[in-house]
Amino acid sequence: MATIKTRFSGCVPLACVLGLATCAIVPRANAQSPAELGIQAYAGLTITGAVGTVYSIEYVTTLAETNSSNNWRGLEFLQLPASPFLWIDQSSSATAGKFYRAVEFVAPTNMVFIPPGTFRMGSPTNEPDRWDWEGPQTVVTISRGFWMSIYEVTQAEYEELMGNNPSGSQINDQHPIERVSWDDAVTYCAALTERERAAGRIPLNSVYRLPTEAEWEYACRAWTSTRFSHGDDPGYKDLAQYAWHWHNSGLTTHSVGQKLPNPWGLYDLHGNVWEWCQDGWSEHHPGGTVVDPQGLATGSDRVLRGGGWSYEPRNCRSASRTRGSSGDTYNAFGFRTVLASSQP
Repeated sequence: MATIKTRFSGCVPLACVLGLATCAIVPRANAQSPAELGIQAYAGLTITGAVGTVYSIEYVTTLAETNSSNNWRGLEFLQLPASPFLWIDQSSSATAGKFYRAVEFVAPTNMVFIPPGTFRMGSPTNEPDRWDWEGPQTVVTISRGFWMSIYEVTQAEYEELMGNNPSGSQINDQHPIERVSWDDAVTYCAALTERERAAGRIPLNSVYRLPTEAEWEYACRAWTSTRFSHGDDPGYKDLAQYAWHWHNSGLTTHSVGQKLPNPWGLYDLHGNVWEWCQDGWSEHHPGGTVVDPQGLATGSDRVLRGGGWSYEPRNCRSASRTRGSSGDTYNAFGFRTVLASSQP
């Protein structure tokens, strides 16, 4: 269990309390207990806990709000890299007076934590079977960690929350939901957020949503730079161990999690159903070096990733991408969710 340490660095206490200086008031008690308060000259926390544990970094803006656990707003998810660890608030409002705490976060069922990092998005021009709209390769930094569902959303999960199952193939309720539009997927994420907040399982500000296209490819690659997360796989000889596609699916979806996972423990990122992403469609990646990129904010077309049961193996590559109108439904279109500290 984490402890949070503070130190006094010469700020005027009253100014700190009122948020009139670039000082922050932080808890210095056990992260899961009511906070006692200390004062320091930087906006942040010193956290002592188990290395590798994920904490929810949360804040309130008034002293009175610290008295109730229902008031704390999620700022980010942090996987503790060392102990003790000095965490600094890098958000745009970090200079305002805030009260911070770090709470050990219980992993949501069937989700895995994806740490922040930098990777090369898109495919090189010499990658076999690439499409022109997979470039130019772009150095992308994902600045904050997030949770991603291990599996595509199943028909059982969708029906439990939304009360209906639009899928064309209803052989088994552990098959991925399909024939859902981007609009349907966004509505599902909003309903899931509302349910989990009401149950007190996620902090305020945190949301279930679709991954951005960059988040999706980052999670799919899992530090790899090859055509697939399992390697370049010339001739697609090993792909059948990881993906349901045109040549091995029997022309239907399959229960999630039947193939091998990628290095981060995520299943069916290659094949089974295409997965909706948050982004609007762009004909190319931005190029250069970017942080937390998003696609176009205008237009009705949205990004789909991962390939599907009725598509050729080339469509299952890590860099492969296609598009659909936000209202399109098709029996090879599904999605998975992420849990993040905010909307992108």
